[in-house]
Parts: sequence; structure tokens; C-alpha cells
Amino acid sequence: MSGVDHGREPCPHRIFDDIGGAFAMGAVGGGAVNLVKGIYNAPIGRRFPNGLDAIRREAPKIGGSFAVWGGLFSAFDCSLVALRHKEDPWNPILSGALTGGILQVRYGFASAARSAAFGGLLLGLIEGVSIMLNRMTAPMPEQSLPMDAAGGLGPAPGVPAAAAPSAPVETSSSPPEPEAGGGGVFGGMFGSKSR
Repeated sequence: MSGVDHGREPCPHRIFDDIGGAFAMGAVGGGAVNLVKGIYNAPIGRRFPNGLDAIRREAPKIGGSFAVWGGLFSAFDCSLVALRHKEDPWNPILSGALTGGILQVRYGFASAARSAAFGGLLLGLIEGVSIMLNRMTAPMPEQSLPMDAAGGLGPAPGVPAAAAPSAPVETSSSPPEPEAGGGGVFGGMFGSKSR
């Protein structure tokens, strides 16, 4: 499966790497959002200082929340790799479900089940899009066609050489004359005059 990133750190170190990355994303993103909110909600003359105060107050909280989510997700992912002995798209999907459920368990079983279903669905969508993009951007394998002794295409597999149609051979060495209507994408609509 192509949904697995093989260029990542090994599992014990991956957890700390993901905690740091998630904290940074949450702090920067939360800082930007709270800067805008602080500027918008401040009185005239105190806009920029109020925006910076909102960053100082809220960005570490959001970064910490992201770090907890990233750490739990990565710990579950590493645990599933160790238990299942394979890395495939099911590990992050199950990790998202477990993370969502564990973070909501203090609000009751029903809330934890809903959050687990949402986490699994969200990570399933992310993994599906990742696999689709990898398949779309992967280079197509080259297909080899049989060649005959003269260097041309040979008969199709399973067709005897005598029964295969021969391709007409052009003997003209001059390039073909361009058509009078121009060419290109629009077939001469632009740039050529009719004669």
C-alpha cells in the first residue's frame, strides 16, 4: 500500500517528533487565528497590542491540545504497528478512532463512541485521499511491445507472423506539407485567412 510514509523516524522517536510538530502547528495556527480575533474585537487604538495579548494567552493552549492529540495518535499508531506487524492504512484509521474515543471518554460512552467514529472516518478520508493522490501522481509503468527483426512492431502475441497485416511503408523523404487551414488547438480559427 502506498499510504504509508517510510521516510519517518522509527516508532519510539516518532511519538516525540509528532508531539513537537503538532504543538508547533497548533501554536502557529492558533496564534494566527487569535491575532485576527484580538485585532477585530479590540477598541480602536488598542488593536495590535490586544491581538498580541490574545496570541500570548491562547496560542499555547491550542498548541497543547494539538500536542495531546498528536501524541496519542502517534502512540496508538506505533502500538498498532507493533501488534499487527505491518504498516498499512488501517493503522492510522484505527489510531484516529482510538484517539477520538479516548479524548472524549470523560464525557461518557456515547460521546466517546461518536468521537471515535468521527476520528476513524476523518482519518479514513485522509488515507483514502492520500492513496488516490499517490496513484494519480505515480509514473505509469512502460509497456514493452514486441519488435520484429527490422525494428518495427511485430505481430500481436498469439498471431502468426504470416497472418499479421503489414504496415505500409512510406518512401517519401520530404516532410508532409502543412494544411492550408492552419492547425493547432483551434484548427485555424485564429491567425490564418481563408483563400
